[in-house]
Amino acid sequence: MPRSRAAYAPEFRQKMVELVHAGRSPEELAKEFEPTAQAIRNWVARSEVPRGKRPPVLTSAEREELGQLRKENRKLRVEREILAKATAWFAREAGTTPRRSSGS
Repeated sequence: MPRSRAAYAPEFRQKMVELVHAGRSPEELAKEFEPTAQAIRNWVARSEVPRGKRPPVLTSAEREELGQLRKENRKLRVEREILAKATAWFAREAGTTPRRSSGS
């Protein structure tokens, strides 16, 4: 979905963050200026990451990639288990026992 307007300038975002730190609420600033209160809260949260006050916030792209990687990891674990069971079955059929793996 395309954005309906251009992104806010970094200087504008920084000014909003400074106003919040000075005691103004994001809701108050949202009424006075154009961005939503949630956008202002997000900017404040991101500004606190480099100062060590908050853990890093994932971007939506990073969150999406993390979800895809977790899904792929689950699939690979299932496939590995299927292959291990198939190897054991074929070993029994052939009359040999498979060597115990090192777990890697």
